[in-house]
Amino acid sequence: MGDAAVNKTTTTLNPAPARPDASRQEQWAEVRSVFPIYLALAKQLEIAIPFPQESRNLPEKPTLELFTKVQNWLESLDSRVLVHQLRHLLQQTTLNASESGLRALIQRHVRKPSKTNIDRDKIDFLLVQYFALCAPAKIYHKQIELADAAAVMKPVLGETDTAPLSWCEPLEKMITALRGFRSLRDMLKTTFIAEGRKVKESAGGMFYDPSALLSFIRFNFLLRRTLIELMHADLIAIRTGLQQLEAAGTPTLDCRQSGFSASEPVAKIRQLADEWKQPFQMDYTERTVNETFDKLLNLRSDVEKALEHLTAKSAAPAAPRAPAPAAKSAAPPAKAPAKAAKVPEPPDKAETDPGMDFENCLEQIWEQLIATPPTRGRSMTTVKIGRARILLSSWEVTAFVSEDSPAADDLRRAVVARAMVTAAIEAAKETGNATGLDRALSVARVEVSRLQERVDVAKQAKDTEAAVNLGISTKRLLSALDEAEKL
Repeated sequence: MGDAAVNKTTTTLNPAPARPDASRQEQWAEVRSVFPIYLALAKQLEIAIPFPQESRNLPEKPTLELFTKVQNWLESLDSRVLVHQLRHLLQQTTLNASESGLRALIQRHVRKPSKTNIDRDKIDFLLVQYFALCAPAKIYHKQIELADAAAVMKPVLGETDTAPLSWCEPLEKMITALRGFRSLRDMLKTTFIAEGRKVKESAGGMFYDPSALLSFIRFNFLLRRTLIELMHADLIAIRTGLQQLEAAGTPTLDCRQSGFSASEPVAKIRQLADEWKQPFQMDYTERTVNETFDKLLNLRSDVEKALEHLTAKSAAPAAPRAPAPAAKSAAPPAKAPAKAAKVPEPPDKAETDPGMDFENCLEQIWEQLIATPPTRGRSMTTVKIGRARILLSSWEVTAFVSEDSPAADDLRRAVVARAMVTAAIEAAKETGNATGLDRALSVARVEVSRLQERVDVAKQAKDTEAAVNLGISTKRLLSALDEAEKL
């Protein structure tokens, strides 16, 4: 029996009644909105599409035969597609940027008279995905309240009562606890994912009450945001440690705790840490999340142990060495690791090294946006890189704090290239050393060429918002290049 049967009085969303009497044309309009998503799902899962290529652009007015055929096919896919497969599709394609398509997909599932647990999980995911897509950038960092969720979700849920529901209190307690976490290890000591699912499963039909949906949307978004923030904090620590090891000339490290060999190349571990930026495409359960982040924490432990060993090794020879001349000649390399150990803090490195690498600059921006949320209501946000202050527009901030996508990656690269050039300009003015500026310009020129191509791609795809945002960010990078070339 579906969840909706448990409590029929609370399963209907205000703007989305079951509509048994809805006209075929109204239903068809909704079908046309979601049809591209189902086509993409079928291609992704290698499911046969019973419509030839030339007829996949559905007409405004269908025949009864076409209406029935399309509806039956969509229903067959609904029963086959799992929530993590839907997540993978939406997070990796531009379909996620379609507010109307996403809203139609939500309402299609909500209107089902009888819902399975799979339907419920899809609705749960799609609602928070809609919130992430439509929430203004200015609230991404704030402690989101039910009223914030209600304002963003109004096109889907209608006017919704934001008074807390007593049976959703466990979610509120977990949200309060999230604010105190400082590392992934803190999070993994909890059973929040399992507890959140338990509240959802015990709700029965009450889950579909609009006020309850607001509570779950808020909880899911804040839980995911906290995981991302904590993950990046650990990644920053790992990359900083790897930089120290590389600066000390350490070629390999013992990574047995994280499931690798006792002699893994540092370059390979750096690549592994970089790949952790990609969104996770697995089915989210307490077990899979714990396993994934346990690997990250173990990797951090391996890197920190290697640093401890390096520090001990550099300090140990100081007393026992007898021959004074030999000890003095060996002193510079012995002290090198200790010097490297002082480099980890990104801001200090930026002050002394105007030619910072791309990844280091990216992490500095990310860390500042996480540590200091943008002021509410402001369209611009400032980050400090070296001696320079970089202004970020709201869409650029969103590219750093929201879900990964091709457009977000392009925007991040544009911001980082601009930051590198601007920081190098300020350093060159102050020190007279243009070495770092030359390196930054080399990186920026490559990015400009790439970004101009991406703007064209967005225009061809009729993704106006992405084209406009990328175009503005590219022009800002070009302005920074022009300023640099005048020096």
